[in-house]
Amino acid sequence: MPHSQVQIGKLRCGRGLPLVVIAGPCVIDNRDTVFKIAERLKTVCDRSNIGLIFKASYDKANRSSLDAYRGVGLEKGLEILAEIKGEFQVPVTTDIHHPEQAGPVGEVCDLIQIPAFLARQTDLLVAAAKAASVVNVKKGQFMAPWDMTHVIEKLEGSGCSQIMLTERGSFFGYGNLVNDMKALPELSKLGVPVVFDATHSVQQRNAGQSKTIGNREFVEPLAKSAVAMGCDAVFIETHTNPETSPSDAANMLPLDRMENLIHQLQQIHSITHS
Repeated sequence: MPHSQVQIGKLRCGRGLPLVVIAGPCVIDNRDTVFKIAERLKTVCDRSNIGLIFKASYDKANRSSLDAYRGVGLEKGLEILAEIKGEFQVPVTTDIHHPEQAGPVGEVCDLIQIPAFLARQTDLLVAAAKAASVVNVKKGQFMAPWDMTHVIEKLEGSGCSQIMLTERGSFFGYGNLVNDMKALPELSKLGVPVVFDATHSVQQRNAGQSKTIGNREFVEPLAKSAVAMGCDAVFIETHTNPETSPSDAANMLPLDRMENLIHQLQQIHSITHS
């Protein structure tokens, strides 16, 4: 059976525990920027007594355009994540897109993340289950919350009982996502910690164009709503200057807005979980 609480490095997340924030830039563009973001997030989360899991991608394999920037690659990306883990004493996570990436990522990261588009990929789930003690799967935009029970069964059947599920919106027509906050308690019924992805929930497909757009003004109200609805963790991508980020620029929150938001999320959590 899956656990309603999971151990991610030295951090615990789940029912009856303090709120956790999974945050960082969408993609690793350079070491200095990533370290600056990690340092600031650690300071902000410590002030609000919130656990931080640092996230950044070494490869964005699902970019809209063939020539879009994808990242620094597996080897260099894991080197940077390992440095951040050691320097700031925080758990780190990243996503995988191919089964063969699970082993190297599992050696560095405390949590392996499965992208929403790949939530049903059995080989990927099996590899992640064998390589990591904790796996976080984003619910596909095309899936109902209760469909994720099959994801849990695949992971458990492959030896992983520490599982997290992430809600990130559902398809609405061709160009937008909608957030059904009822999905959060529905996912909780599956007996695992639930994460709300406030960043990718505001994505919008720009039909006929070469990139995904979005509206970051909704990140903060959606994150607050999700905490009020009982999620155990919030996923937020951030950057010192989002407009210069090579991936998800329109959806990321500026780093200087993170402290106020994290403080408010902690206050909402303390009220709704008292």
